[in-house]
Amino acid sequence: MDVRVRYLGGKKFEMTARNHHVDSDQPLDNDGADSAMTPPELFLSSLGACAAYYAEEYLRARALPHEELEIRVSAEKGDRPARITSLQLDVVAPGLNQRHRDGVLRTVDACLIKNTLVVPPHIETRVLTSTEGTAEEPSLALVGH
Repeated sequence: MDVRVRYLGGKKFEMTARNHHVDSDQPLDNDGADSAMTPPELFLSSLGACAAYYAEEYLRARALPHEELEIRVSAEKGDRPARITSLQLDVVAPGLNQRHRDGVLRTVDACLIKNTLVVPPHIETRVLTSTEGTAEEPSLALVGH
C-alpha cells in the first residue's frame, strides 16, 4: 500500500492512492480554508470505513439487514505529545438479536485499522532531499523513529 501526499498551498494537501484523491485542510481558526477534513478526521474516517466494511460483510453474508448500517467514531485529544488519547467506535445495526450483535462486534474487532492501533506498527520517518528519493538513495538526510 502506498499513498503520496502533495502540498496544494495554504494548509491544504492532496493524498493520492492508486487513481483516487482525497484532500485535507485545516479549519478557519487554524489558518485553513476549511475545504476538507483535517488529518485527524481522516484518521477517524479510515477507522470508521474499515469497521463499516467488516460489519457490512458480516451482515450481508448472513442475509441480515445492512441498509441502515452506520458507524460513528469519536475521539478525545491529548497533548505532550499531541495525540488521540481515546477512541469510541459505535456500530449502529438495527434489527439484530444478541447473537448477531456479538458477531458484528467480533467482526469489527478484526478490522485491519483497529488491529493496527491495538498492535502499533514500527514507524520509520525519513527525510529525503529529492522528490524522487527512495530508501536506497544516498539523498537520505535524516532517519527518525
